Amino acid sequence: MTYRIAPSILSADFARLGEELKCVIDAGCDWIHFDVMDNHYVPNLTFGPMICSALKPHARTAAGLAVPIDVHLMVQPVDALALAFADAGADLISFHPDAVSHVHRSIQAIRARGCQAGLAFNPAEPLDVLDWVIDDLDLILVMSVNPGFGGQGFIDSALRKIEDARRRISDSGKDIRLEVDGGIKVDNIRRVADAGADTFVAGSAIFGQADYGRVVAAMRAELSAGGRTALIRT
Repeated sequence: MTYRIAPSILSADFARLGEELKCVIDAGCDWIHFDVMDNHYVPNLTFGPMICSALKPHARTAAGLAVPIDVHLMVQPVDALALAFADAGADLISFHPDAVSHVHRSIQAIRARGCQAGLAFNPAEPLDVLDWVIDDLDLILVMSVNPGFGGQGFIDSALRKIEDARRRISDSGKDIRLEVDGGIKVDNIRRVADAGADTFVAGSAIFGQADYGRVVAAMRAELSAGGRTALIRT
């Protein structure tokens, strides 16, 4: 199992986003996570494709390697904005199946733009749609808080959903990332990994600390403690 840590810029200092990206990348993070909210599907308003385009040049390691931009769309409707983020430089785009009329068509449209496609599931939302579309997915995102705001506490029942999603991925035989977003911290990341997750979105747990590198190192130590293989960076 390889692990990825994806800091959510929702918790970053918006006045210095470019510098914040550099700091978390230098700290050893693997992806940059965009929580996109529209004040319609969820009760908050964040940022659009122009911010993604502006930050794309900053999503690089010191050695010049590109760091993937992982966009989570908490919006309705989805399709036009998904394509706008694809054009703005997103590498992965996830959306909520209940926010679209035709889930498979929306997945196809994202992949046709050259992006990886994912589905995101709210805490009380079943995974049944995966019965029909899992073969076309690159990512499954399990929300472990109710979407809309950063800094919330982890909902423990999400662990059962993560286990269910991991079983479905294993049964599919596909190389699908299993991402968890919401309340991820040093003291619970191991439990989330043991449930089957391989990618961890962390907002305030990283950006709310004085030393990003120390937090990321502590997370990786927890991930390594169970005998799995922690990803350095690919």
